[in-house]
Amino acid sequence: MSETQELILEAKHVTKKYPASGGRMLTANDDVSLNMYRGRTLGVVGESGCGKSTFMRMVVSLEEPTEGEILYRGSDITKLKGEKLRQHRQKIQMVFQDPSAAFNPKMKVMDIICEPLLNFGRIKRSEKEAEARRLLEMVELPGDFALRYPHNMSGGQRQRVGIARALALEPEIIICDEATSALDVSVQKTIIELLVKLQKEKNIAYGFICHDIALVQSVAHQVAVMYLGNIVEVLPGEKIGAESLHPYTRALMGAIFDLRMDFSKPIESIESEPPSPLDVPEGCPFQDRCGQCMEVCRKKKPILRNMGENHQVACHLYGQREERL
Repeated sequence: MSETQELILEAKHVTKKYPASGGRMLTANDDVSLNMYRGRTLGVVGESGCGKSTFMRMVVSLEEPTEGEILYRGSDITKLKGEKLRQHRQKIQMVFQDPSAAFNPKMKVMDIICEPLLNFGRIKRSEKEAEARRLLEMVELPGDFALRYPHNMSGGQRQRVGIARALALEPEIIICDEATSALDVSVQKTIIELLVKLQKEKNIAYGFICHDIALVQSVAHQVAVMYLGNIVEVLPGEKIGAESLHPYTRALMGAIFDLRMDFSKPIESIESEPPSPLDVPEGCPFQDRCGQCMEVCRKKKPILRNMGENHQVACHLYGQREERL
């Protein structure tokens, strides 16, 4: 990442474990280190259950890491408690996958949007409707939607309300947790365009969680590919198609169906299922699904190695490349 980019958040060696039956431990995140920069989007992509949502829930202080630290402007937010933690929540907000589940159906839209502002004493109750109208217009909805209830709106409109609520406290970081996956493709496009427009206007940093690598490729400045709680590759979004190296990233890219694709080539897919996070094999976590698995892959877990500017990969196929750079 260019030195001119302003670092806002830095996750260092973050691990998250949950106790499981039989005295075992489920490792949802294993030694994850990622950065977020002002006005930039970090995309985290991988199959369901890979740990991407767990990581972002720790960023937004809904979970605490088992090990490691998360620095927001140099201060470790994992140590915050009580009122200090409550005040910090204004800086990092979240847009959830299903706005219907995130909203109280008995609350009007203006109450949903302005609840954070009232909680932090940012506005008076008499100012609620006017502020809700302003925020709705910011996300390209009519101001009079402030008087509606969520069930009187479409899925795309409800997601815009979710974005408006996240924007209300003027955060520096917004986490989008599969924020478009429940929407029709045409609606997805308009929501992505809105997010990009707001980012340019307000210089917000986004954390964009998604299982659709093609969508992440189109919106993220930097992409982290996660597999079984491990970061296996990090590279610029615009280079993921041509320059990705890890066999898992290549498999995800090979499974994309696109109207501009070469139809003379077969669509590839990973046929097998990933192992249980309770039973991750020794060595490389991807070994049992990798067609290029070597003996070293079964014995030693690969570490992230620098492969070029802003590009890291954890794969023994490139174990000697770091020495040549």
